[in-house]
Amino acid sequence: MQRPTESLAATLAALASAWDSGDVKSMTDAGLLTVNENLAVMRRQLDGLHMRVAAEISSRSRPELGKEGLARKTGHRSPAKLIAAATGGHTGDAHRLIHVGEASRERTLLSGQSAPAQHPHVAASVSRGLISVCAAAAIVAMLNRIAMRVSASLRDEAERVITAQATRLTLDELNAVLRRAEAHLDPDGLEPAVTELHGERSVKIRHDAAGMILIDARLDPESGAPVVAAIEGIVTQRLRTSRGHNQRGVAAEGAPADGASESQAESGAIAEETRSLAQLRADALSALCSHGLGCDRSELPLATTTVVVRIPVEALETGSGVATIDGIEQPIDAATARRMAANGEIIPCVLGTDSEVLDWGRAKRNFTRAQRLALVERDGGCAFCHLPPQFTEAHHLKWWSRDGGTTNLDNGILLCTACHHRMHDEGWEIRIERPPKVHPTAGTVWFVPPPHIDPGRTPRIGGRRRFDPQLWKLSA
Repeated sequence: MQRPTESLAATLAALASAWDSGDVKSMTDAGLLTVNENLAVMRRQLDGLHMRVAAEISSRSRPELGKEGLARKTGHRSPAKLIAAATGGHTGDAHRLIHVGEASRERTLLSGQSAPAQHPHVAASVSRGLISVCAAAAIVAMLNRIAMRVSASLRDEAERVITAQATRLTLDELNAVLRRAEAHLDPDGLEPAVTELHGERSVKIRHDAAGMILIDARLDPESGAPVVAAIEGIVTQRLRTSRGHNQRGVAAEGAPADGASESQAESGAIAEETRSLAQLRADALSALCSHGLGCDRSELPLATTTVVVRIPVEALETGSGVATIDGIEQPIDAATARRMAANGEIIPCVLGTDSEVLDWGRAKRNFTRAQRLALVERDGGCAFCHLPPQFTEAHHLKWWSRDGGTTNLDNGILLCTACHHRMHDEGWEIRIERPPKVHPTAGTVWFVPPPHIDPGRTPRIGGRRRFDPQLWKLSA
C-alpha cells in the first residue's frame, strides 16, 4: 500500500529539480511556470493530507469524550481551535478541513461495519492533489443540500462529473457551476430559493459625514438583471468609445473601416478614459436616473443592451423547470422566467425552437441581433474568459474585409476586448466544431494555444460548454 506522503515526496522532488537556481529572478519563464505548477500541486496535496489529520483530530475530540477528548486535553475548546492554533489561520479554515475530511473518510456504521466515504470522487481528487479543499468543500456542501430530494445514483453521477470538471475551473467558476447544477438537479427547490431572494431585496440610501450619498442595494436576479444590463451597457459603450472602437473609421477587426484612411484611423483624437470602473458605474447610474426624470438627453448608449431570459420549451409550457438570465449567475425558476418574459423590454429565448433565421451571407457585415443572441447561447459570454455577454462583441474568425469571411454563426465568436487582442497578438487558433445537421448554437468552441504557450498545442474547450452543467446532462 502506498504511503500517504509518497505522492507529496514525488512532487517535492519534481519541485527541487525544477528549481534549478537560487533565485526566482534568474529562472526562465518556462522554469518559473513549472515551479508555480509544482507548488500548486503540493499545496493541494498538503491540504489533502491535512484534512485526513483534521478529521481524525475531530473524531478524537467528540463531545461525548468530555475532558478526555484530544482538543480538551490540549487546552482547546474545539478541534477547530486546536487546528487553527497550529496553522495560525482562521477557525473557519479549520472547520473546512474537518468538514471535507469527514466527508472523504471511510465511515463506520452503527453495526460496526465499515462503509465507503460519503463522497468518494471528492475524496480521490483531493487526495491526488487535483482539486483544492475549498473546491471540495463547495462541492460537498451542494451535494448535502440536495441529499434529501435527489436519488443517490444521480448524486453520485453529479459528484463524479462536477469533480472532474473542477480540475479545470477557478473557485469562482466552480461556484457558478454549482449554483446551476443544484438548480437542475433539484428544480423543485429552486422556486422557494428564488422567492426567498426576492423577499430579501433592498435598497438603502444614506448620507455620510463627508457629504457623499451611500446607496447599498441587494437585488434578486429578477430585479437586478435589468439594472446590471443597463449600467454595464453604458459602461461598456463608454470604454469602447474611449479606445476608439465606436469611432467612424475603425473596423471591428482592427483595420480602417471602408472610406477611412489608415492615418485617419490611427490619429483620431480620442480622449483616454481616466475614470475607474466604479466611477463609470456611478456615472451610468446617475445618467439612467436623470434620463428617467425627463432630462433633455433623448438617447442613452443602450443599443446593444438586452436582458435575455433563457428557458427550455418544456419549462415554458409546463411552468416547471430551470431558466437562466444572461450575465446573472443565479438560476431562476420557470415561473419567474415566464413573468419576466411578459415584459416587453426583456427578450425570452426559448431553447429548442427555431423562430428566426440566424445565418446571413456576405451581404451583411455586422452580426444581427438574432445572431448575437445565438452566439450568446453557444459561447455564454466571452468564449475564452467568460465575462458576461454585455462585455463582449461578435467577431469574425475569418475577417470580413481581409479574408472574405462570412457573417454567420460558424464564422463568429463572442470575445471581450482583452481576449480579442490576446488571440491576435499571441497567435491562438480558434476552432468551431459542429456535428452536421444540428443547430449552429450546438457547436463547441476550441482554443488552440500557440507553441510558445503550449508546445503540444492541446486544445482547450471554451464557450458555455466549459462549465455549464446543463450541457453535461445533469438534471433530475
